[in-house]
Amino acid sequence: MSEVDTAEDRLRGVGLRITAPRVAALGFLDGHPHATADDVAEFLRGRLGTVATQTVYDVLRVCAEKGLLRRIEPAGSAVRYEARVADNHHHLVCRSCARIVDIDCAVGAAPCLTADDDHGFLIDEAEVTFWGYCPDCAAAR
Repeated sequence: MSEVDTAEDRLRGVGLRITAPRVAALGFLDGHPHATADDVAEFLRGRLGTVATQTVYDVLRVCAEKGLLRRIEPAGSAVRYEARVADNHHHLVCRSCARIVDIDCAVGAAPCLTADDDHGFLIDEAEVTFWGYCPDCAAAR
């Protein structure tokens, strides 16, 4: 995504109608990666007033289906959404505070890793989650 791409441009680019909840959700996730649906709902309600919970889930689902958002599901955590979709990056997750940060591919271009046996699959993505303790939680241990 270039700096000149707006939420409206991205929605148009995948053939979606431009609605206030979609534009606001994409804008929020641009600046708040790894947000939960509850985080998005709280923002939308503060910005747009009454927004149904189902509307929030519909916005996130359709935007993820169209490739505008990436849905990640770290074990033991709520589903998270992020607008960084143009690459096959990975994540670091803190075991203590659940902080999530992006890291670039481990090696090379997507899918970053080579399976020892692809079983005939055409692999186009690798999802890797690194677990540990963030600097603050590590210092507190």
